[in-house]
Amino acid sequence: METIEAYLERKHCELRLLNDCLSHRLDLTRPRSVDEGVASKFRITAALRAEHELQAWKATETSWSLAAKPVSGPFEFRYDYQRADLTVCGPSFYEFEGSGMSKAIYTASGMAAISAVLLASAQIVEKADLLVLPGSYGETLELIKGLVPHLRLAALSLPLGDAFASANSPKILLLDSCALAGAFEAAVRSDGSGLDFMIFDTTCFAGSSGRIRRVLSWARRYGIPLVLVRSHNKLDSLGAEYGRLGSAVFVQGNDDRRAGRHDWRPLEAETRNAVRLLGGAALPAHFPPFVGSAAYRDLTKRRVAAILRNGRSTARYFAARLPALSAELHFAHGLYVTLRGSRPLDEASARQAAEDMSNELRAEGLPIRHAGSFGFDFAATEWFHDATTDQYSVRVAVSDLPTQVWDDLTAAIARWWQVRQSRGGGG
Repeated sequence: METIEAYLERKHCELRLLNDCLSHRLDLTRPRSVDEGVASKFRITAALRAEHELQAWKATETSWSLAAKPVSGPFEFRYDYQRADLTVCGPSFYEFEGSGMSKAIYTASGMAAISAVLLASAQIVEKADLLVLPGSYGETLELIKGLVPHLRLAALSLPLGDAFASANSPKILLLDSCALAGAFEAAVRSDGSGLDFMIFDTTCFAGSSGRIRRVLSWARRYGIPLVLVRSHNKLDSLGAEYGRLGSAVFVQGNDDRRAGRHDWRPLEAETRNAVRLLGGAALPAHFPPFVGSAAYRDLTKRRVAAILRNGRSTARYFAARLPALSAELHFAHGLYVTLRGSRPLDEASARQAAEDMSNELRAEGLPIRHAGSFGFDFAATEWFHDATTDQYSVRVAVSDLPTQVWDDLTAAIARWWQVRQSRGGGG
């Protein structure tokens, strides 16, 4: 259990890390409340972005000045016109050594990374089956259905059975950190020898996550080549949403086990080309200048650990107090839960319920906001669409908060939702 005093001291360490990246540091005092810590964090990151622009004024889109040396903290950049050939030198957001990982291809967002990979795969295979687990990210599925016709979407359900068995058509597994916990576990316990390739969206796992290590080990066991795609605007910026940034990192499979299968090695070069043609290269200004150090990695691990602890307690509490109104409590990542209405929700009613709950509980002094993301230092609510079931719910994103504060907030959410639904607020 983390006390409020210990929590505020940890937040002070995070703020010092950010503030030390400024050439002209802000006057910084230890936050006296959760809200004060949140405000200070966003204020410092805004100052960091502004300072970067002022210092890098010669590093334009056309790279006209030979004197320009674009950097962001430990990251150094080299590029020509519109960053089509962007080269990045700096620390990895992952903490894995000796795993055969390629140099990251950085993009303007997580969706830009996976879009480039999916579209580039048309240069490797004419047709393939793309296997997706329950709970996979809705926008990714929307992208595949609408813009990637050479990949046939195959929505899996439990038990998986022989879903990964070899077939006449190549099989690609989309392993998403958003997947339901049971489905994710079933996948990495299965025989993967029949899979031709894997796309692993790691966005909701910390860069040091044991789940990522486990998947890499599983892929090596069966010789599966894969690519790690990620949005860095979630867990990798200490909850500050520093800038839109994504990446794709390729890991080659065991060639001895791939006899007779497609050669996926050219996909890395094809993805780089797709990023160029789609104009999806990353912006140097969006690389957080505070990443990479031992202090950053330690604070990030402590943040994520606190979120996961709070998430587990929330799942237990909602399961006990809201058994009929809990939509899904067990995602693989453990970063959020979803609540259903007493009557079916649509997008508009789910959005309104999320906004009403946030506004009313925030008026009571609780650290909650209506925000369409997760990994913050406050709880975030938003509507949620399960693309595999086509059902809507309200997502409660668990935050990095002191244990007692989070427990009080969890109880308040449960009471609010129970009262709201008992009054027929589900439709």
